[in-house]
Amino acid sequence: MKYIPESSSLKKLLSIPVVVAALGYFVDIYDLLLFSIVRVPSLKALYVPSTLLLEKGIFLINVQMAGMLLGGILWGVIGDKKGRLTVLFGSILLYSIANIANGFVANVDQYALLRFIAGIGLAGELGAGITLVAEILPKEIRGYGTSIVASVGVLGAVLAYLVADTFDWKIAYIIGGVLGLALLVLRFNVFESGMFSHVKEKKVSRGNFLSLFTSGTKLMKYVRCIMIGLPIWFVIGVLLTFSPEFGKVFGISVPVQAGKAVMFGYIGLSLGDLSSGLLSQHFKSRKKVVLIFLLLTSLFIALFLLQNSKDAIVFYGLCLFLGFSIGFWALFVTISAEQFGTNMRATVATTVPNFVRGSVNVITPLFLLGKGYWGITASAGAVGALTIILALLALWKMEETFHKDLNYLEI
Repeated sequence: MKYIPESSSLKKLLSIPVVVAALGYFVDIYDLLLFSIVRVPSLKALYVPSTLLLEKGIFLINVQMAGMLLGGILWGVIGDKKGRLTVLFGSILLYSIANIANGFVANVDQYALLRFIAGIGLAGELGAGITLVAEILPKEIRGYGTSIVASVGVLGAVLAYLVADTFDWKIAYIIGGVLGLALLVLRFNVFESGMFSHVKEKKVSRGNFLSLFTSGTKLMKYVRCIMIGLPIWFVIGVLLTFSPEFGKVFGISVPVQAGKAVMFGYIGLSLGDLSSGLLSQHFKSRKKVVLIFLLLTSLFIALFLLQNSKDAIVFYGLCLFLGFSIGFWALFVTISAEQFGTNMRATVATTVPNFVRGSVNVITPLFLLGKGYWGITASAGAVGALTIILALLALWKMEETFHKDLNYLEI
């Protein structure tokens, strides 16, 4: 029978830490996706030739993601050594300042440096927020909590599109930075995870990132967590981000706007995150629901790449369904947090999504390599199929964590 939260549980779900984590992820997604939305107008404003828009766009995305890889490790270790709140304060401060500075760039080199710094800051928000929410909520409802964080958070992409469509791209960056700084005020009311506070008093190794590589069992658990998320970022980093290029190949009647494609994709992602969270509570299983969404992702990647409609409405509709199909993002991060003990949880929950995001540094070169040989759609199909296969293999051997008590240590 489907579990329905009682009034006390609803109060916990709407507690300040959950609400602030959701709003923090909202601002995080706004800033993270803003470049994908303003890629073309911002690069044109910096006098990048039209023939180099794709190349320079990929370069800047890869620079941002490289920053997120580094930031994922940095904030993950800090989260387990100093606390979840330290990360929530430090990360949002860094990326907010970097995004305000993005509003004053004069060339691509400055743009790249600031996207790298922003990437470091953006890396800490989701993992720390999901870890905090997972630890403060009872296991019976933590799936609801993490779904709220993600489904509210990804709507930041919608605001990013609306702001970028209304204002100049530089103003859009400044607005994002100001939103982040404003959120810092709310964070003063958030309390630390009781599980972490208890562990902090013990003499136990915390946040030792390298320890993940000293045990074959830990390493395989960690790699599986990363692999199940690869299809998500293939869809975001290739199909949605480079939607204008796909639109040209498909012969869409009007030029496709990357910002609009990303917006529709993230509306779908928000709905998917909410649905996958509710389904995992209903089936009392994380793995079954991830499998369902991986199969949906396979279906909609195929439909997207094999479409023969030249109607922009159909194209954006497929972006919406693609977004829904990858709406197991919150579930994937929750699973990662549940796989490891309290002394390593923030490290894993923060690094895993950022390694998935950082996989764009492998996925896009593979995509571009294949594009030169087979064309844009066949290359995207091959790379997409590879990510799906790796995710299914990882899910096959993964531990089910729905009923798992998180109050334990990783030895």
